[in-house]
Amino acid sequence: MNEYKKLRIWQESVNLVKEIYLITKSFPSEEKYGLTNQLRRSAVSVPSNIAEGAGRNTKGEFKNFLGNANGSLFELETQLIISRDLNYIEKKSLELFLSKIEVLQKMIYNLIKTLSK
Repeated sequence: MNEYKKLRIWQESVNLVKEIYLITKSFPSEEKYGLTNQLRRSAVSVPSNIAEGAGRNTKGEFKNFLGNANGSLFELETQLIISRDLNYIEKKSLELFLSKIEVLQKMIYNLIKTLSK
């Protein structure tokens, strides 16, 4: 599975990273080492885990890394909700991100199902 860059799930998660980086540019400077950093790390973790899992030796290992990517999506979701609660992002932006996260979670679930066959 070394051709992870061809996977739509990897491509979409890289796009999500870019969007997280763009939106966090507007966060207050005091959040640079706080929420901004956490959001970026969570987002980057998703395609990174997909890539690392694809480079492993077995489908079981790949599925474990997909589980890690899914966990990072839940972490990202939580941090986005907190960002909205702190008025760093608008409700509309939150809803768009949550929609993209949900799509990625479904893609992960479907890929895990495919690997389990």
